[in-house]
Amino acid sequence: MTLILPKTGISFVNRTILLLCLLVFFKTSAQEISGEQLLERAIHYHDPQGNWDHFKGKLTIGMTMPNGTERLSEISIDFPNQYFKLAMVKNDKTVEYSVTNGTFLLSLDGKNNFTEEEIKTYNLTEARTKFMQNYYTYLYGLPMKLKDPGTIIDSAVEKKEFLGKEYLVLKVKYEEGVGKDAWFFYFDPKTYALKVYQFYHDETKKDGEYILLSDEEEFSGIKIPKVRAWYLNKDGSYLATDTLTKVSKL
Repeated sequence: MTLILPKTGISFVNRTILLLCLLVFFKTSAQEISGEQLLERAIHYHDPQGNWDHFKGKLTIGMTMPNGTERLSEISIDFPNQYFKLAMVKNDKTVEYSVTNGTFLLSLDGKNNFTEEEIKTYNLTEARTKFMQNYYTYLYGLPMKLKDPGTIIDSAVEKKEFLGKEYLVLKVKYEEGVGKDAWFFYFDPKTYALKVYQFYHDETKKDGEYILLSDEEEFSGIKIPKVRAWYLNKDGSYLATDTLTKVSKL
C-alpha cells in the first residue's frame, strides 16, 4: 500500500511519526484475525460454494513408502446417500470395506466369508471399516471438517515459520470422546490455502507427525490437496507419500 501524505502544514518530523503510526496500525490490523475467521477464510478458499457436505465422487490414491512399497486405493464417497467404500490391494488380494446407512459389508477377493486368519491378516472388521471411513473423510475433507461438532478452535492465531516458510497457524483440539490429539493447521497467509497440518498425541514428548501438502486437484468446485508427504515430528523422518492421482464422478 502506497501512502501519500500532505505536505502543507505538517513538518517532516510529524509526517515521519504519522507514517510510522500508520504502518504499525496496518501491520497490527493484518495480524488481528481470530481462529474462527481464519477457518472461514480457509474454507472459502477450498470450498467457496459449500459443496463438501454434498460430495459424491471417487478418489484414486497412490501411496509410496521409503522401502519402495506402493499401494493403490480407491475411495468412493457419497454423502447424500451415506455411502463409503475403500478398495485396495494388499498382499496381492483385493480388500474392500464399505458402509451404507450404517450397514457394513466387507470382502476379500470378492468373497464375504473369511477364516479367522484372514480376518486377522486383513483386519476385516466393522471397527476397521469405520476407522478408514473417518480417516479418509477427515483428511480429504480438510479444512471443512473443522466445522464438525466437538471441534474446539483456538481463538488465537499464531504467525509461525515452518521449514523456511511463513504461515498462519490454527490450533485445534477436540471434546472428550471425539478426539485426543492436538492438531495444528498451517495456512498460506495470503491465500489461506491449507499447506501443512501437524498432530501430537502428547506435545511435551514431541511425538506425532506432520504432513506437507502440495499441488491441488479441483473437483465440484472444491480444491483438494493432491500430494501429502508424512514425516515424524521428533526427527523429521520421512514416512510415506499419498498422491491423489484422480478424482471422478461416481
